[in-house]
Amino acid sequence: MPILTLHCEFSFAASHFLTKYHGKCEHLHGHNYRLVVSVTDELQDDGMVIDFKEVKRIVGTRVLEQLDHTHLNDIIDNPSAEHLCIWIWDRLKDALPLTKITVYETDTYAAEYTGE
Repeated sequence: MPILTLHCEFSFAASHFLTKYHGKCEHLHGHNYRLVVSVTDELQDDGMVIDFKEVKRIVGTRVLEQLDHTHLNDIIDNPSAEHLCIWIWDRLKDALPLTKITVYETDTYAAEYTGE
């Protein structure tokens, strides 16, 4: 069977400050984050890699419910985009065939993590 990659996009809003950074971002501020969850697997007999609704359910319960409209420092130590990628990967890796996690802090700045 062919192997394909799906990209599922989500968004959440949260505040944070960077505890190990010296500059504007060491102060409390917020972002409207964009999250892209990429999964790769074989095409199944039903013509899908995985149902998009299933990805939405898993990401919603394991990630978005914990992060949306929160203060990230209460959840993650030094919550940079890089640390967010790792935190999200760790919550999804047992439930989805992950390829990559991408977290956009702004429209032009993002971090990616492939579990390595």
